[in-house]
Amino acid sequence: MKIDVLLGLQWGDEGKGKVVDVLTPGYDIIARFQGGPNAGHTLEFEGEKYVLRSIPSGIFQGGKTNIVGNGVVLDPSLFKAEAEALAASGHDLTKRLLISKKAHLILPTHRILDAAYESAKGSSKIGTTGKGIGPTYTDKVSRNGLRVGDILHDFESKYKLAISRHEEILRQMNYQYDLQSIEKEWFEGIEFLKKFQLTDTDHFINEQLNEGKTVLAEGAQGTMLDVDFGSYPFVTSSSTICAGACTGLGVAPRKIGEVYGIFKAYCTRVGSGPFPTEIFDETGELMRKNGNEFGSVTGRPRRCGWIDLVALRYAIMLNGVTQLIMMKSDVMDNFDTIKACVAYEIDGIETENFPFEIIDGVKPIYVELPGWKTIMTKMQSEDEFPVEFNAYLSFLEESLGVNIKIVSVGPDRAQTIIRYTED
Repeated sequence: MKIDVLLGLQWGDEGKGKVVDVLTPGYDIIARFQGGPNAGHTLEFEGEKYVLRSIPSGIFQGGKTNIVGNGVVLDPSLFKAEAEALAASGHDLTKRLLISKKAHLILPTHRILDAAYESAKGSSKIGTTGKGIGPTYTDKVSRNGLRVGDILHDFESKYKLAISRHEEILRQMNYQYDLQSIEKEWFEGIEFLKKFQLTDTDHFINEQLNEGKTVLAEGAQGTMLDVDFGSYPFVTSSSTICAGACTGLGVAPRKIGEVYGIFKAYCTRVGSGPFPTEIFDETGELMRKNGNEFGSVTGRPRRCGWIDLVALRYAIMLNGVTQLIMMKSDVMDNFDTIKACVAYEIDGIETENFPFEIIDGVKPIYVELPGWKTIMTKMQSEDEFPVEFNAYLSFLEESLGVNIKIVSVGPDRAQTIIRYTED
C-alpha cells in the first residue's frame, strides 16, 4: 500500500483538521509528520468544537491508530493538557496513540528563547506563536536536541546539559526569565508521556503498509510557510510540503500515493510576512467576520485577502497534488464580486511564477467573477450549487490543472460535499 498525504497549500489555517476527520473512516492509521503545538486544527461535530495542537485529527473516529511522527516537536506540558481534555470528553488516547521516540522535545527554555529572540528582533519580528518551535528545530539541526526516547535513558543529565546551554545564551542576551514557573508542569508532562506507546513509529508505519494497511499523513501549517519554499524568512521551522511526510515519518518517496491539497476560497495569513492579495478595507473585515478568522491557538486576527492562484499553482507543483479540497466556500456567500489573482506585476513585468522574494510594490493582477449570493451552509450535494459557484469551481480547476474533489460549506463535518467519485 501507499501512504496518502493531506496538507495545506496556503499560509496555514486551511481547515486540515476537519478534512482529516472526514477522511479518517477510509484509513487505518492517521499520522502527523511535522510541526508542533503552534498548529491548531479545529474540528466541529455533534454540537461540540475541539482544537487539536499536537494530536492527529483522526483521534475522534473509533478504532483508528494515530501516530505522532519523528518530524513533530512535542511540548509535554501542552500535550498533557490536550490529552486530558480529550479524555474528559470521552476520548481516551492511551491505547490509540503512538509517539515516535525520535520526535524532539520542546524544553521549557525553548519557549523562553523563542520570546527572547522575538524581542531582540524589534520591528523585524517574524510573528511566532511563542511555543518554542523555532528554537527546538534549531537544536535539532545543530544536534543539540532532546528526543522523546531520551526520557527513558539517563534523562536527568541530558536535560541539565541542554538547559545549562540555553541559560548561557539567555545570560548573554541579558534576558530576564522565570524557569521554575513552567518547569514543574513540564516534568509532569514528561511523566504523563510515559503512559503512551513510545516506539519506533518509522518501523511500525512501514510494516503496516507492507501488510496492506491504509495510512493518511496529516500536515500542519501550509506550503507557503515551508522553511525552504515558503515566503522566507516569514516561515515556520519545518518542511510543510509533501516531501516532509517522507522525512517526518520515515517512508520512501515511492510509497507516496494520493496528495490532497487543501485551500480556502480566499486567503488568510497570521503574523508578519508578505501577502500580495491582502485586503485592508471593509471587504477584508467582512471576510474575517464571516470566516471567524482568528487563530485557534493564538487568538490573533488573521489577515484576509482574495485567492492567490500564483501561490496556489506553485504549491500544487511542489507537492504533486492529485486532488484539491476547497474550504470555507460559505464565507463568500454575500459578495457581489469575487476576485482571483492570476499573475503578479513586478517592476512592470507580468509573471505567473512565484518569485524568490515578494517585495513591496508587487501588484496582483485580478480577474473578477460574479458572486453566488446564495447561502451554501445547508447544501448537501453538488446538484444544489448555484450556477455562479459552479463557474468559480470550473475557473479554479482550469487555472490550477487539478480537480476539486471536496467542497466544504460550513465548519461541521456534515457540511462537506464530495464532488467526484472513483469509478
